[in-house]
Amino acid sequence: MNALERFRAPKNLKLRDEDAGLTPLREKNGEGGTKQRERALTAELIGQVAHFQEMLFASRRQKLLLVLQGMDTSGKDGTTRVLFSQISPMGLQATGFAAPSERERAHDYLWRVHAHVPGNGMIAVFNRSHYEDVLVPRVLGDIDGKETKRRYAQIRDFERMLAETGTTIMKVFLHISKDEQKERLQERLDDPEKHWKFDPADLVARTEWDAYQRAYEDAITATNAEHAPWYIVPADSKTHRNLIVANLLLETLQRMKLSWPAPKADLDTVKVE
Repeated sequence: MNALERFRAPKNLKLRDEDAGLTPLREKNGEGGTKQRERALTAELIGQVAHFQEMLFASRRQKLLLVLQGMDTSGKDGTTRVLFSQISPMGLQATGFAAPSERERAHDYLWRVHAHVPGNGMIAVFNRSHYEDVLVPRVLGDIDGKETKRRYAQIRDFERMLAETGTTIMKVFLHISKDEQKERLQERLDDPEKHWKFDPADLVARTEWDAYQRAYEDAITATNAEHAPWYIVPADSKTHRNLIVANLLLETLQRMKLSWPAPKADLDTVKVE
């Protein structure tokens, strides 16, 4: 299966709630199957991801940036936990971008982001990203259409610079439906152990659901490039979501044509006494 082609964002993206519940890997040729089967398949894939991550870390010649975007409760945290559960933390850096601090606001909006891009041999995960600094102010009316387009152009330049200096970029939009989000938010309210996850601001953002969907459509369409592609992942099913993103990540690593570094000496002549 070529997930990179199958889930690539189309040129004229329209985010529809009914698409968030699709399970194409479960329905086609029996791939995926039950949730238990999807978990097993995902575990197999992330085992292969771990192999390639070790190769990436050992060679120290390339780097990978995974951007995870989506509405609240779409599964950015859960996806990260599952995808990287088998890899060495030495080769991973995960950063969450909340509302900018006063110090961060004193700089350009990309200033805080650039410090967290991956170095050679690393995988960096952005849980939210530089896209927040277009999506949120646009919906809130803090920037107009002209400034929105200007920021898209700046982001395209930023990502092209990263790609031209050795960073493979993989951007994933976790597409959740409004009804599924309602259920997940209610679960957080009903379970005392999940109260820490609940933020009243999520309810405010929910009232602007349609505006955020249109903002995401525009952002993805404006920045969907060969060197920085967007993938749309239906996220109403958590196990199916994880299986898709695991496929995307593995195929991305395979396309990087990684290899083990050459030994520092002729090991055929070396013996341990």
